[in-house]
Amino acid sequence: MVDNPTLERAIAHTRRRLVPFLLLMYVLSFLDRANIGFAKDAFQASAGISAAAYALGAGLFFLSYAAFEIPSNLIMHRVGARIWMCRIMVTWGLVSAAMMFTTGEYSFYALRLLLGAAEAGFFPGVILYVTYWFPQAKRGQILGLFYFGAPLSFILGAPLSGYLLELHGAHGLEGWQWMFLIEGLLAAAVGVWAFWYLDDKPTDARWLPADERKALSAAIAAEDKVKESHGHASLKAAFANPRILHFVLIYFLIQMSVYGVVFYLPTQVAALLGTKVGVLVGFVTAIPWVCAMAATYFIPRLADQTGKHRSLAALTLAVSGAGIAVSAAAGPAVALVALCCAAAGFIAVQPMFWTFPTRYLGGVAAAAGIALVNAMGALGGFFAPNVKNWADASFGAPAGLYVLAGTTFIGVVAILALGSARQTSATRAGAPLTARGDR
Repeated sequence: MVDNPTLERAIAHTRRRLVPFLLLMYVLSFLDRANIGFAKDAFQASAGISAAAYALGAGLFFLSYAAFEIPSNLIMHRVGARIWMCRIMVTWGLVSAAMMFTTGEYSFYALRLLLGAAEAGFFPGVILYVTYWFPQAKRGQILGLFYFGAPLSFILGAPLSGYLLELHGAHGLEGWQWMFLIEGLLAAAVGVWAFWYLDDKPTDARWLPADERKALSAAIAAEDKVKESHGHASLKAAFANPRILHFVLIYFLIQMSVYGVVFYLPTQVAALLGTKVGVLVGFVTAIPWVCAMAATYFIPRLADQTGKHRSLAALTLAVSGAGIAVSAAAGPAVALVALCCAAAGFIAVQPMFWTFPTRYLGGVAAAAGIALVNAMGALGGFFAPNVKNWADASFGAPAGLYVLAGTTFIGVVAILALGSARQTSATRAGAPLTARGDR
């Protein structure tokens, strides 16, 4: 735990300065990748896109996203977050706005691929950026606050998307065109703001008093030195350590559950309500994300306080899997409660998950390793809608949701297996094990 008063002040000051802005960036990021779910029915009807083409296009984003993750993060490590985050946000915002010009399956595929390439590096870039500014003991709760972005994007973005969809016919544009245009331009505007607002490292932070800047820089440097002494700061360490592949598997399964629900949640809620996607569905869809926000605030904080990151992560993901399974066949009221559990579980588990790889990797290994985990894990976002569509087509709905629930429980087992794998690896390498908890 951090017990230096000057360092505590520096962390609190940095949290107030950076977390709200990073949160805003993540809200727009998640909204621009998932708002296709709100436009699904109107978009398919207008552009003549089949259910299979929709599932493929929704997932194609993650192929190009994964392909460019590692080079993007390595570039950010070299040139700094200030320039690179601006570039990422401006380009993804413009491509997202260009989705309004979709005319059929091929233009849909092309724009989703471009969107993935443009946004590649944003999320692992933020995770890496947090390691530059916050000591390990505080990262669980900091990432928990950052992860508010996913539920907030639906709490605020769901009604916004629903409202924009109802602008159908205004100035000759359809509602889904207004949605892509306005939400994409918002991201580009915030990207320009990021260039003037962010600093690359604590040493650049003129808004921090000199003593706080020095204390924070020293704390981060000390942790990086420990990682270097254990051989976890080289580029080779990012690819040679079998633990990284274990992290990849876990994150892949988590993302399967996330996007298997996200891309279909608005239409699932609309079916429960017996209405079309619009403002009402937008507000009801926001309810699971309110629950996700509460869970994401309290559970990672509890994990930091107790050191029980692994067991709490496994329990949280298990609740998510149960929620997905129950929502598949329950009545409207029970299904909505189940969806609340699912959303709360698969969002709250992620900040706890990211404390695992960031604890072991530093320097250029952190840049490459975090990007590798996120890139390969994000492929779950490609497979989820396609696996769900295949299962529903082969066995009938809601088989797809049951399959996604099953993969979520496999993720629970993989998280629990981290303990024995870490014990074996650390013993073999001669590295000290965490003294407290099941981190």
